[in-house]
Amino acid sequence: MKNVGPEAPADATYDVIVIGAGPIGQNVAARARAGGLSVAVVERELVGGECSYWACVPSKAMLRPVVAVAEARRLDGAREAVSGSVDAPGVFRRRDRYVSDWDDSGQAQALGDMGAHLVRGHGRVDGPRRVSVATPDETIVLLAAVHAVVVCTGSRAAVPDMPGIAEARVWTNRTATDTSSVPARLAIIGGGPVGVEMATAWQGLGSAVTLIAREARVLPQFEEFAGDLVGASLKDAGVDVRHNTTVTSMRRPSPSGPVTLLLDDHTEVEADEVLVAVGRVPLTGDIGLNTIGLTPGSWLDVDDTCRVRGVEGGWLYAAGDVNHRALLTHQGKYQARIVGNAIAAQAAGRALDTSLWGRHAASADIHALPQVVFSDPEVATVGLSAEQARRDGRKIRVVDVDMSSAVMGARLYADDYQGQARMVLDSATDRVLGMTFVGSGVTELLHSATVAVAGQVPVSRLWHAVPPFPTISEVWLRLLETLQAGEQE
Repeated sequence: MKNVGPEAPADATYDVIVIGAGPIGQNVAARARAGGLSVAVVERELVGGECSYWACVPSKAMLRPVVAVAEARRLDGAREAVSGSVDAPGVFRRRDRYVSDWDDSGQAQALGDMGAHLVRGHGRVDGPRRVSVATPDETIVLLAAVHAVVVCTGSRAAVPDMPGIAEARVWTNRTATDTSSVPARLAIIGGGPVGVEMATAWQGLGSAVTLIAREARVLPQFEEFAGDLVGASLKDAGVDVRHNTTVTSMRRPSPSGPVTLLLDDHTEVEADEVLVAVGRVPLTGDIGLNTIGLTPGSWLDVDDTCRVRGVEGGWLYAAGDVNHRALLTHQGKYQARIVGNAIAAQAAGRALDTSLWGRHAASADIHALPQVVFSDPEVATVGLSAEQARRDGRKIRVVDVDMSSAVMGARLYADDYQGQARMVLDSATDRVLGMTFVGSGVTELLHSATVAVAGQVPVSRLWHAVPPFPTISEVWLRLLETLQAGEQE
């Protein structure tokens, strides 16, 4: 179909229909267009989605000034130049700039420039290969797909059913990243990545933060030392971290008054606002899944090509958060590339390569998943943790290095540097199964680790990858030296 601009005509047929114009939907559209297919993209909110306006981009725009000031205060000669606190209005202006003041016209234009048609409105599957769109002007646009419909509707914050939570008017990640006033006291429920990052940001912006974590440490899904180091740093920054604790109810008698949280140990926390960061739920409740025999509100079960299982004809795909394989923007974009390539290949009559690490298989979701927590210190991990590898029945070797003492580049990066690294090796193959780094600046080490895991690089070859001195990446050499010393004992 010839491109007639960024807005789609009413009632039309396309090769591919994408529901959701976040980064994942945009990448599906780009790969399908590169394969010569016509594409319509349906979006009910902002083109760019959660990541661009309420998650990854605004949260990191807020975190960087906070962490930069904290890092400066850890350097002799630099700390003397830091005479005041973080300027919250300046941070909010920076965030607003990076989210384009919640104006999506640039991203909408980019869709048009690639030759995809944008349909604004709420898209719902309406039977096989059909999508109906309720547009803002209250008309219904009917779209038909020749080859595929791809669901990229993402997820939203989970809000637990709890006495008093409605009257408390709790924040989710959206409020936490688009608010421009600093509450004097902020209670955060949840010790995962969102809770930890927002505790870091809002404590740095001037809130007195209480972080309530159900587990014995923050970041429980990572290696234990990651949670220990990040938790200790949060406490040093002034965050009141409560472990092994859950909230049982809330009270907010006055709409403009404080919130009282009752904890399971019968103590109370009083806060001016409460942020709930306890997980995500799929945005599939009102997208017409019932018309094709699927359960509304459910995660969509997919194969490695991200094709939804249980749909006759194999025309429905789901990429990104909605398939629950990896709730990370970069991983969703990876899936989107695979989906777009797979649809284009099938449309052209080509066979799919779904082998491990094949062009049309999302192998990295299982074997080389990278994740970063932009806390202070940062956490960067890829592949399997030691516990995950043992659960999988693998025989492994674990190599640990204290970056604080062993890596000169780390000590030069920050006085009193606090950090640790772990390499998980497959004992049978001497290949890297997983890597975890904790420390300032370690996020930039992660891609090298991802290449090592995805590339199944043997230790013998890693010895020839020489890290430059004096950089934090010298930790790679220290890990290999520690491994060798253990072998010689």
